[in-house]
Amino acid sequence: MNRGKGPAFFIFVLFVFLCLIPVGAQEKRATTKGDKKGFGLSGSRAPIDITSDTVEADQKQNTVTFKGNVFAKQEDSNLYADTLTIRYDSVSKRVKEMVAVGNVKIVQLERRATGHKAIFQQDENKVILEGEAVLWEGENVIRGERIIHFVEEERSIVEAGKGGRVTTHITPSKSEEKKK
Repeated sequence: MNRGKGPAFFIFVLFVFLCLIPVGAQEKRATTKGDKKGFGLSGSRAPIDITSDTVEADQKQNTVTFKGNVFAKQEDSNLYADTLTIRYDSVSKRVKEMVAVGNVKIVQLERRATGHKAIFQQDENKVILEGEAVLWEGENVIRGERIIHFVEEERSIVEAGKGGRVTTHITPSKSEEKKK
C-alpha cells in the first residue's frame, strides 16, 4: 500500500474541499484594501446568502447570530445548522470565527460533512468539526468524535471519543481496481 497517497491523503483532500477553503478565502480577501470581509463558504468571491428564522446582531460582543433553520449558500457550498454565530473584529469588521451549532451539515457537490458543531477559526487557519464528526466523498467515509484541520500545514487529525475509535471506509476507484 502506498502510504503517501492512501487514507491520510484522502482525508486531507476531502476535508480541504468540504471546510477549508473558506478559511483561506478570508485571508486572501484581507489583502484587498476596502474589500468587505465576507463569511466565506468557498474560495469564491461570489455572494453568500444566509437565511434563518431570526438574526441577532450584538455590536458590544462583535457577533451576528443566525438562529433557527440556518442555511448559508455560496456557489456549490451549502451549510445547514440550528445556529450560526459569526464573530468579527470590532475595528476592521473582519470575520474572526464562525461557529455552527446543532445538526451541522456541510454539502459541496458529492462531498458532505456532519457533526454537532463546526468551528472556522480564521486567524489560526484552522477548522474543527466536533461531535460525531463524519466526512463523506462518494462512498468513502471517515468517522471520529472530532476532526481538526490545520490549513497552512496541510495537516488533519481525526480523534476518537472516549473509548471509541476512528473508523474509515474507502472504496477503491475503478482505476485503482484495474491496476491490480
